[in-house]
Amino acid sequence: MPEPYTWTPSPEVASRSRLGRLLATLGCGDLDELQARSRDRLDWFWEAAVDDIGIAWTRRFERVHDSSDGIPWTRWWVGGRLNLATNAVDRHAGTDRERPALSWEGDDGAVRTLTFGQLAAETARAAGVLRSLGVQPGDAVGLCMPMVPETVALFLACAKVGAVVCPLFSGYGAGAISARLADCEARVLCITDGFLRRGSPVPLKPVADEVAASVPSLRHLLVVRRLGEAAVSMRPGRDAWYQELAASMPSQAETYDTAADDPFMLIYTSGTTGRPKGTVHVQGGFPIKATQDMAHCFDVGAGDRLLWVTDIGWMMGPWAICGTLTLGATLVIFEGVPDHPGPDRLWAVTQRHQVSVLGVAPTVVRSLMRHGVEPVRSHDLSRLRVLGSSGEPWNPDPWRWFQTEVGGDRCPIINYSGGTEVSGGIVGGNLLTASKPCSFAGPCPGMDADVVDDDGNPVRGRVGELVVRRPWPGMTRGFWRDPQRYLATYWSRWPGVWVHGDWAEIDGDGLWYIRGRSDDTIKVAGKRLGPAEVESALVAHPAVAEAAAVGVPDPIKGEALVAFVVLKPGAEDSPELRLTLARRITDELGRALQPRAVEVVAELPKTRNAKVLRRVVRAVYLGNDPGDLSSLENRSAIAAVEAVRAG
Repeated sequence: MPEPYTWTPSPEVASRSRLGRLLATLGCGDLDELQARSRDRLDWFWEAAVDDIGIAWTRRFERVHDSSDGIPWTRWWVGGRLNLATNAVDRHAGTDRERPALSWEGDDGAVRTLTFGQLAAETARAAGVLRSLGVQPGDAVGLCMPMVPETVALFLACAKVGAVVCPLFSGYGAGAISARLADCEARVLCITDGFLRRGSPVPLKPVADEVAASVPSLRHLLVVRRLGEAAVSMRPGRDAWYQELAASMPSQAETYDTAADDPFMLIYTSGTTGRPKGTVHVQGGFPIKATQDMAHCFDVGAGDRLLWVTDIGWMMGPWAICGTLTLGATLVIFEGVPDHPGPDRLWAVTQRHQVSVLGVAPTVVRSLMRHGVEPVRSHDLSRLRVLGSSGEPWNPDPWRWFQTEVGGDRCPIINYSGGTEVSGGIVGGNLLTASKPCSFAGPCPGMDADVVDDDGNPVRGRVGELVVRRPWPGMTRGFWRDPQRYLATYWSRWPGVWVHGDWAEIDGDGLWYIRGRSDDTIKVAGKRLGPAEVESALVAHPAVAEAAAVGVPDPIKGEALVAFVVLKPGAEDSPELRLTLARRITDELGRALQPRAVEVVAELPKTRNAKVLRRVVRAVYLGNDPGDLSSLENRSAIAAVEAVRAG
């Protein structure tokens, strides 16, 4: 039986949405017509898009795009000049100075709010600090900080002075930070002295000292006082307290006149093998794509308050800063985790800061579901109007829980999937399209995406490769100092076609689904299987909180299925439960997919942004090298999987 729709836009919601108004302005009868015209008239669409989202130029572009060097090296906004700091803060400080730009809550309950006028002044002071440390246009600056107000100001200040910001997870060890900063020859590393997590201080300065000793290019450590501990050791000439320097800087500063093609950010992504990939983003790329997706998919406007559960080291951190502030909305950030000091932390923050657009990874929802519905129902979430998700595929039951318990069955879930190299989404939801559990409306406006078979031909109703056929402004300008790796990763399979590495499917109603990463795919007896299908069957059982499915070598089937589950509090492991879970898989997916084993573990290995690392589960279970672990949040999960192998 076909899956029922869980949310359908009313005519009023559709017509009042930013995307609905764009259709009317451009004379398009529906979204399909807009997408068709955007494919045929690429320049027409993107020029209309940047005008619709209100991008400010110091010099307007002469040409929208130029692919004369090949589609992988497409240049956008040729001849144009703009700067993120101008678009995100300075212009708003001139027109809406008293409107709130940033609202922050600490792990200890401390709260700070900055208006656009105050954030513009703090950004100017931060720019003055960077310049006082010798930062020049084109220099790389590392940003390894928790989500505090100074993180936002320093991020924008890097753009203001023409530097290249390199955002890093605040939970990285010294080795991971050193490898990235040495690769881009960073001159300054911005950190906090530490931060609070689950009520306990986490020192950062000793980690930074170790980094500074191993990165020859690093000249300065800029330290933001967060914990205020006098015991922090500062090396004269190299280390400086941010607040002391900022206090002497003027509240206005010159903005470097950057070209649309000038780099502004370098984000490193981890892979299964080899060194991390440094994805290069430019002033006219990532900020525009993030802002356009936020406007046309999530319907964010100046009256909204957006909270996305993220870290600056995950692309959704820079994405939230760029898009929210450029649209004149309020960015809400918090220090710590969603379930401390109590299981209602996320919902309490949402209520206190009057969040209207809330974004999470599906794993966050699955984790918070363990605490039941009371932590959600005890808070007034009536200001919410849009729910967002990104990071990994959903399972139907958590999707319904999120929509019903958090969104009150009145908010759409805007499912969103793309990546760091994309600057946002390839596929997403919107306020014009009805949704089913786990679905996407289709390609984000302006993205010429498709699902193809092994020969590159479009397929419908079955799983295929997610590809993009035409360029877009947010595409990375390659990997830092490694153009061949960039071409080999995304452009080598079919000429002029971006192969993203996701399995996707389009159903009979035209809705899209992401079925998992290509390198996570399980192939049992010739049948290609996305891990999300197995995991959905498992988490639907009342005893299961989370699940991960992997394929392991099998002499007969090629691969066999092994499932790992984390049980809910109070549920007990038993041979009978494992047998029941195995039967759930075969009942839903067929006897050919009978799992070799269902293993119970205390936790699954995850990144800081709550993405399950299935490749690590598989490698550790098989006794192989798990590859780059720099993004792993909970190393204790490896021991849990190792114990299964040993047993």
